[in-house]
Amino acid sequence: MANDWLKLPPNGLTRRNFLRGAAAAAAAIPIMTEAKLAWASQQTKQFGANSTGKVLLNANENPLGPSEAALRAIDELGARCGRYDFNAAVDLAKLITAQEGLKDGYLALYAGSSEPLHFSVLAFTSAAHGLVCAAPSSEAPGMAAAAANVPVHYVPLRSDYAHDVRRMAAIDPNAGCFYICNPNNPTGSVTTRDDLYWLLEHKPRHAVVIVDEAYIHFSDAKTMLDCAVADRDVIVLRTFSKIYGMAGLRLGFAVGRPDLLAKLQLYGMNPLPLPGMVAARECLQDKDLVPTRKKLNASIRDASIAWVRTQNFGVVPSQANCFMVDVRRPGAEFVKAMAKRNVYIGRTWPAWPTHVRITVGTEEEMQLFQQAFAEVAKLS
Repeated sequence: MANDWLKLPPNGLTRRNFLRGAAAAAAAIPIMTEAKLAWASQQTKQFGANSTGKVLLNANENPLGPSEAALRAIDELGARCGRYDFNAAVDLAKLITAQEGLKDGYLALYAGSSEPLHFSVLAFTSAAHGLVCAAPSSEAPGMAAAAANVPVHYVPLRSDYAHDVRRMAAIDPNAGCFYICNPNNPTGSVTTRDDLYWLLEHKPRHAVVIVDEAYIHFSDAKTMLDCAVADRDVIVLRTFSKIYGMAGLRLGFAVGRPDLLAKLQLYGMNPLPLPGMVAARECLQDKDLVPTRKKLNASIRDASIAWVRTQNFGVVPSQANCFMVDVRRPGAEFVKAMAKRNVYIGRTWPAWPTHVRITVGTEEEMQLFQQAFAEVAKLS
């Protein structure tokens, strides 16, 4: 049914059971998002509350923001924002289901993709069934698992920067969940569909694979949505925060078998922000938006990477809206030095302490980035 995303799972769930169950335990575990991690990595006194005059390349946001049609739709909402609009959610679910060739009941809308990622980790892992992630990759799933006392196994990326799915499958025969970010955050590297399919074929029988496709629109990576529709043990996550420029509007979705999505619903589903829903509708109906933005991002990204390489620094090849630079010194020090020049770049990862992540900004922003980078690179 078109409104299946609103239904609770058919398991006799009551308010009392809900509070006694998994959701009550999850309430003590904060949901980590890219925004929180980006903010935490900055020195608050340096960053301040006002971003005026600062070049923000630290949170993988899209500097273009929502499309013009999306902005017009938001402007027209007016007092409608004072009410919940469940019909808007049903209509948006229908649109995405049709565009992506999904089956009814295989889509759940969320305020961004951080919630379903967090809930998926909690739903499919336990003290006996751990989480397997790449290193480096998004920190959020590992943080959720660790806070829930779930064992986390980190597997280094391969030499070509793809996920090492064979080592991931072998590291824990009792693993409950595998997390794959494709393209990967922070590297922007892609893991092939063949490798992802191999993982689905060779994982422990009870395990679920989470494929985070937050950055897929920037890349040539092949989606795993069809595997979810084919009833495989996979949940695919999407967000409107990246190529659609809607990070502040909070909208995303999870795709998977209804029985898998039902386990996520145990942790709660909030009404969705109406501005985000109408903006998403307009973005999805603009067939030129994704290819145009993909081309622009690639042009600026590739030019920026080429320039960094002329400065004799190593850069990981990227198909996302970010890239990793080996600055050959503690990355945190480099980040602070850039911030002193009002250019805020991304954080470092424990697996790669001398690498820093750079979000792709506008051409003007990347020119300012180059100026600051050249200055900092000369420092001893």
